[in-house]
Amino acid sequence: MATPLTIQNPVLLTVCVVLFSVTTIATTRDPNIPIGPVFIFGDSTVDVGTNNYIKNCTAKVNHPYYGIDYPQSKATGRFSNGLNSADTIVALLGGYEQSPPPFLALLRDSSNFTGKLLDGVNFASGGAALVKGVGKDFLGDVISLEEQIQQFATVRGNITALLGESKGQLLLQGSMYIFSIGSNDIMNYIFSHPTTPEIFIANITAIYGIHLKNLYNLGARKFGLISVPSLGCCPIARLFSPGGTCAKEPNDLASAFFTPFESLLKNLSSTLEGFKYSLGNSYNMTMNIINNPSGFKDVAKACCGNNTIQGISDCKEGGFLCPHRDDHLFWDAFHPSEAASKLAAHALVFSEDPDFVTPINFGTLRST
Repeated sequence: MATPLTIQNPVLLTVCVVLFSVTTIATTRDPNIPIGPVFIFGDSTVDVGTNNYIKNCTAKVNHPYYGIDYPQSKATGRFSNGLNSADTIVALLGGYEQSPPPFLALLRDSSNFTGKLLDGVNFASGGAALVKGVGKDFLGDVISLEEQIQQFATVRGNITALLGESKGQLLLQGSMYIFSIGSNDIMNYIFSHPTTPEIFIANITAIYGIHLKNLYNLGARKFGLISVPSLGCCPIARLFSPGGTCAKEPNDLASAFFTPFESLLKNLSSTLEGFKYSLGNSYNMTMNIINNPSGFKDVAKACCGNNTIQGISDCKEGGFLCPHRDDHLFWDAFHPSEAASKLAAHALVFSEDPDFVTPINFGTLRST
C-alpha cells in the first residue's frame, strides 16, 4: 500500500489529482531505432485545442477564464487555467516545451503538413470515449478514440511517404504513444446503466484492446497509458454526494477498471512482438493526495465556477474565479489545475513506485 506523501515529493493526475515520490532511472536502447516524436490520444485531460476545429461541438473552452495562466492569458482550448498533463509530460520526456499541436490544426495549415508531423501530433478531443458515439447527445461531435487512430493512419501514411516505408516504420517504432481516456465511458454508464458493472468493465477493456492492437498494426510499440482516476472525487461528483464526499459509484467503477486493464496490457506485451508499456495508476495517485492533501489548500472545490446550492456554475469570464490557482487541486468541475498537471507529469515520467506506475515509468519507456 502506498504511504502518505509529503509536499517534497508531489504528483497529480488527470481529471482528479495526486502526489508522490519522484526518482529517475536510466536504461539502454537500440541505437538502430531513432527516438521518434510523441503522439497523444484521449479526452479533455490531454486535449490542447482539437475541439476548437469541430463545428458541431459544444465541448469547447476557447474562452476566458480558461487559459488565464497560459502565456498572454490565451484560451487555447485546453481544459485548464494554463498547461495540461499532455504539455507537462512531453516537456519532461524531452524535446518539447509543450504538447505537439492538434491534428486538425495541422490539417488546416496545409503548408509543410507532412514535415510538421515529424514533430508529433495531439489527436485528443474533449468528450472523447473508448466507445464511439458516447456523449454525442450532450456534446455534439467529438473525435472518438477510433477516429483518432484513423487520423493517425493518415499521419503514418504521410510519414512513410516522406521517409520511405522502412525508415518511416523505424521512426514510428521509436515514437511514444500516450493515452488518457475512459472517464467519459464510465460517466455515460452511470447515467444509463445499460448492463451490469462487470459486463461494462469487460466490454470497455476489450474495446481498449482493439484500439491498441489497431495502433500496433500501424507501427506503434511504446504505449504510455494513464488509467481512469477517482471520478467520484471531482467537484461535480461531490456535488451530488451526501456531505460533499467522494461519490461511491464512479469511484468503484474507476477502481474496478484498473486490474483488467493491466491484465490486458500484460497480455498484449507477451503476445505482440515489441509491445512495451507504462501504466499510470491515477486512481491510487488521486486518492493518495486527497487523503493526504499536502501542498494544496483545497482538494475538493473547483477554482473556476462556484459551488452553490443550485450547482456548480460554469467556468467563464464574469463568474467565480479563485485568486490563487496553485492552491487548488481542481481547476473546474472536472479537470486539474495547471499546478496539479505539472506534478502529475513528474509522477508518470520519473516515479519508481509500483503503486503509481508499472512496470516502468514513462521516462524509462521513452528511452528504451
